[in-house]
Amino acid sequence: MPSEDQPGTARLPGAMAGAAGAAAARVCGGRRAQAEEGGTVPGKLKQSVSYWCYDRIPLDQFCGFVKEIGLVGVDLLDEPQWETVIAQGLTVTMCNGPGDIVRGWNDPMNHDRLVARSEALRPRLAAAGQPNMIVFSGNRMGRSDAEGLRHCVRGLRRILPLAEELGVNVVMELHNSKRDHTDYMCDRTAWGVALAQELGSPRFKLLYDIYHMQIMEGDVVATLRENMDYIGHIHTGGVPGRNEIDDTQELNYPAICRAIVETGFDGYLAHEFLPTADPIASLRQGFDISNV
Repeated sequence: MPSEDQPGTARLPGAMAGAAGAAAARVCGGRRAQAEEGGTVPGKLKQSVSYWCYDRIPLDQFCGFVKEIGLVGVDLLDEPQWETVIAQGLTVTMCNGPGDIVRGWNDPMNHDRLVARSEALRPRLAAAGQPNMIVFSGNRMGRSDAEGLRHCVRGLRRILPLAEELGVNVVMELHNSKRDHTDYMCDRTAWGVALAQELGSPRFKLLYDIYHMQIMEGDVVATLRENMDYIGHIHTGGVPGRNEIDDTQELNYPAICRAIVETGFDGYLAHEFLPTADPIASLRQGFDISNV
C-alpha cells in the first residue's frame, strides 16, 4: 500500500502518460500475438499489479497493458473501479477494505465502524466474484503487541462468519515500521501468524509484502516456506527503495519466486514496486523475472 503520507501517489518520471501507448506497443506486442494464438502466458504464479504505483495511467488503458503483459488482475482498488477491471476480463485481486493503515482493528473504538463497512462491502465483493479484501492492524499508539492482538481477534471475529459464508478472504497486510509505516503493529510475520492462529478461520490470511518484510526481518525464503499456510497474498518490491525487482536491488527474486511455487501457493503475487524508468517496460520486466 502507498504511504499514508502520500496515498495513491505514484512516484514516476514526468511525461509518463504521453509515452505509455508507445511503451505498450514496444513491450507488449509479443504478448498480444501470443494471446491471439489462443494461449495464456506460461508460468506457475498468478501475477497481478498494484494500481497505485501506476495511477498516472488511466485505469482502462492500464488494464489493456496488464492483459497484454500476461498479468491476471489489478490490486488495491475501490468499488467504483472494479467494473473497469472486470469488463476487461481481469480480476480485482485485492479490494480496498474498511479502515486504513493507521486506524485499524487493534483499537476497539474502531470496531463498530469497521464491522459496519465490512458487512456492507463483502456481499458486493462476493456478487462481483472478487476474492480478497484488505485490512490493517493499525498503529500501536502505546498498545502492547499482546493487547493489540487481543483487540484484533475480538473485532475480526465479528466479520469472519460472513466471510466464510460468502467465500471472501479477509487479508491483513504486513508492513515495515522501520522506514515507511512508523508504529504499525502487524510488522512481523510471527505476530501476523499468531493472529491467524487465534482466529482459526480459513478465510483469514496474511498479505506477505516481500519489500516490507525484507526491511523488518529478512530471511524471506525460509519465512515463506514455514508460514505459507497463513499467507494468502504476496506483494513484490525492490530493496532498498521499493523500485524494480531486478539486479539493482538486494533480493534474488527468481529464487524467491521458485521457492513460492515449491510451496504450492495458489494465491496472487502482485507487483507493488515504483518504476524508475518506462513504467510499462518495468512492469513487463517484473513479470518476466517472476514468471518461473
